[in-house]
Amino acid sequence: MLRIPLLAEKSVSFGSRRPLPQDRKFSSEAVETYITSICRRIGDPQLADLFANCFPNTLDTTIQPGTFEGHPDTVVLTGDIAAMWLRDSSAQVWPYLPLASKDRSLRDLLEGVIRRQVRCLLIDPYANCFMADLSAPPLEGSRMDKTEMRQGVGERKYELDSLCYPIRLAHGYWKNTGHTGLFDSEWKLAMETILETMRIQQRKEGPGPYRFQRYALNPTDTLVNGIGNPVNPIGLIASAFRPSDDACIFPFFVPANLFAVRSLRQLSAMANDVLHDSRMANQAAALAEEINAALWKHAIVSTAGGAIWAYEIDGFGGHVLMDDANAPSLLSLPYLDSSPDAETYARTRAFVWSQSNPWFFQGSAGEGIGGPHVGRDSIWPMSQIMYALTSNSSAEIMGAIQTVKTCAASTGFIHESYNRNDSSLFTRAWFAWANTLFGELIGTTVERYPRLLA
Repeated sequence: MLRIPLLAEKSVSFGSRRPLPQDRKFSSEAVETYITSICRRIGDPQLADLFANCFPNTLDTTIQPGTFEGHPDTVVLTGDIAAMWLRDSSAQVWPYLPLASKDRSLRDLLEGVIRRQVRCLLIDPYANCFMADLSAPPLEGSRMDKTEMRQGVGERKYELDSLCYPIRLAHGYWKNTGHTGLFDSEWKLAMETILETMRIQQRKEGPGPYRFQRYALNPTDTLVNGIGNPVNPIGLIASAFRPSDDACIFPFFVPANLFAVRSLRQLSAMANDVLHDSRMANQAAALAEEINAALWKHAIVSTAGGAIWAYEIDGFGGHVLMDDANAPSLLSLPYLDSSPDAETYARTRAFVWSQSNPWFFQGSAGEGIGGPHVGRDSIWPMSQIMYALTSNSSAEIMGAIQTVKTCAASTGFIHESYNRNDSSLFTRAWFAWANTLFGELIGTTVERYPRLLA
């Protein structure tokens, strides 16, 4: 159970921290109606304020809507970094999908996100983030990287989950809106590119073309020999970096491979039902089954608490037992519909939310999972939000919500991380993914457990 911090009794007043209506990047009537509806069902006015600030934060502050070749083209910045991550942009707009059928302008905006992601994937499937202006130079920290940097790329850290998130978003868009107009030849080419990249990164015929090295004080910012540690090709897909943008220790990153199984099955369904392309559908389904079989054969590790999912493996028998706050993570698997076995997940969840996980921290300001990206003693609210989103326990959910609420008191928004003993010591005051995810948690909790927050 997540411990509520010692400061939980402190009264905080948030009020509206949103930009003035005329200063918001995008407004949706459906979103505003939803915010009002949820707030009316929350008994805690401070929590209602925090929800109202956080849920629309992506739309309020990070959206750059436009058009390209006569179609919507939407840039989604991550927040205080002026670039668009394939992962973050997908996750940031995900909670708005159920509202898209009620608001044509919102639907068009989401279509624009998917179309922009297609453009990015066709520039370079190995890049994790792209510039808003695709003719702009890369992010400053990337300009000396030893890699094949292409025009429009912001950073070129190859992360398997960056290939999965655009599939998840496209599938969610299709299921929520029924609209198929954007699944054109360019989208199909992007999906073929994803499949090809995944097959190459199974590394059955060598490490593939991707190389990356960076002059950096932190070794997690670069790769051993430019390609990372060796792997034994067992059917899994290698990932150079984690969702945190930190280098993998062992390239077979298990949460992303579990996510890939789900994403490939979604792609197979879209290829069949939307593109009517049985060849692509069969290729995606076959790859999903190969990865799934390899996961069950190689990625389960025995512990004192029973068999759990490893975090990373190399196919030679090496494994890493830990979890990181970013998603996909082991904790977040059910949230991403990527947990194939409830009992294995339950044991894994107990492991990662404990001192057995080297990146789990407890302190007077709360408890949760962090990671190497920020460093020791830093808890990520995203992990606490995921803990609640993947829980069926009212006590766990309320404990997480109260902790995150208390630790947001400094700014009225959710931060990237905070010190385990002092939530006023935080990183990233403007991290839109965490804000929107918290909004999703509150909305989901109100719908699933209507009396819990009343």
